Amino acid sequence: MPYKVYLLTGSNVGNSKALLNQAKLQIIKHVGKITAASSLYQTAPWGNTNQQHFLNQVLEVSTSLEAKEVLTTILNIEQQMGRTREEKWAPRTIDIDILFFNNNIINEHDLKVPHPLLHQRMFTLVPLAEIAPDYFHPLLNQTITNLLQHCSDNSVVEKL
Repeated sequence: MPYKVYLLTGSNVGNSKALLNQAKLQIIKHVGKITAASSLYQTAPWGNTNQQHFLNQVLEVSTSLEAKEVLTTILNIEQQMGRTREEKWAPRTIDIDILFFNNNIINEHDLKVPHPLLHQRMFTLVPLAEIAPDYFHPLLNQTITNLLQHCSDNSVVEKL
């Protein structure tokens, strides 16, 4: 039985549009079929604001992989695409985060699902609401639309 996973992709180093497209192709090849994709959004950096704006996109993927396998696979994709992890919230060629995995709640040291900060980030909620407005956050017991309406983040998220 396939699982439904929501992934957030982001880039702010190099040709971000091309890098997000390359990441999509790698996700199709190694993770599963993309069943929905949000528009691309230009977003202000979050956490470390002294850097270039990001391009972000949310993908809904149908996969036969377990959550840990998805994590390992996306980390490999990031590494192959030149991602280095030297500093938290640093500029990056590609970032791929697991937002949701089915309706599972996973709380392990290297994998937390739902993503623990997604409800605090406009750059995540806006594209997620575009493709899954009624998706129900299994921990917060709210829809994505409701989380978006009550998000305190006032960062600019601009649809391309």
